Amino acid sequence: MSVTSTLIFDLDGTMVDTAPDLAGAMNALLQRFGRQPLPAGDVRHTVGEGARKLMARAWSATGKDASEAELDHLFDLFIAHYDDHLTENSRPFDGLEQVLDGFLTRGFALAVCTNKSERASRNLLQALDLDHRFQALIGGDTLAHAKPHPAPLHEALKRAGGSAERAVMIGDSKTDIHAARAAGLPVIAVTFGYSREPVASFKPDILVDHLGELPEAVARLLD
Repeated sequence: MSVTSTLIFDLDGTMVDTAPDLAGAMNALLQRFGRQPLPAGDVRHTVGEGARKLMARAWSATGKDASEAELDHLFDLFIAHYDDHLTENSRPFDGLEQVLDGFLTRGFALAVCTNKSERASRNLLQALDLDHRFQALIGGDTLAHAKPHPAPLHEALKRAGGSAERAVMIGDSKTDIHAARAAGLPVIAVTFGYSREPVASFKPDILVDHLGELPEAVARLLD
């Protein structure tokens, strides 16, 4: 009996360009508390580290650092605002739907493993009509650990009915690459994502400049 091949995708910066709406939520809070807004580009390189880290850096960049208690409050406010503006400007990267459908036609199982909250991830995928393509979704709060811990990838594989012997992680940052290495999976990195440093410096197995290159890259790793 053949083993199903599984692809595990990161979400922000890999499948969907969410930075505009994340920046909008961040700047709405900064302005609410009398601080200056920050360029959207400042968000792109912090997305993979979670909303709390995003707010901590925004506060440090615009004045006095936020305390842990303040960050708890800011995080709640950020999520509430972001949930209401998930897809105002967020869009799938070029070619995503066609690539996903191509993999599904070929019998692949698809999963999402992100450090975004599970609820926000599910709502985003539903709003963009992407959710039905995935057999599993693991968010940053689904388990006790988030990426780069390997547990989320292992759980994504389990829920998708896959096996580590026939699986590939696809992401855009060192968090994704380190998680894949810890889980014993090969990893493909996209060059157009939100990595603070050049993603090539973290030595993924393959780099792609466009999602349309994924089928060939996956074939190189699994065939």
